[in-house]
Amino acid sequence: MNKMIEFLPFLLPLVIAELALLAYTLYHILTHKRYKRGNRTLWLVIAIVGMQFIGPVLYFLFGREDF
Repeated sequence: MNKMIEFLPFLLPLVIAELALLAYTLYHILTHKRYKRGNRTLWLVIAIVGMQFIGPVLYFLFGREDF
């Protein structure tokens, strides 16, 4: 347990960044209607299942419609 407490200052910002990125990704998916590839359901599944940075990053690289 003591080892986990030692790493907490390093892990906490990473967890906060991960959750913030996931929240912004879900907000963007739910408020926009056009995507480069796929549809809303596909990107929701990818973002939620791959929520360890991979899902949101894939969405912003391949799914987000450029304006």
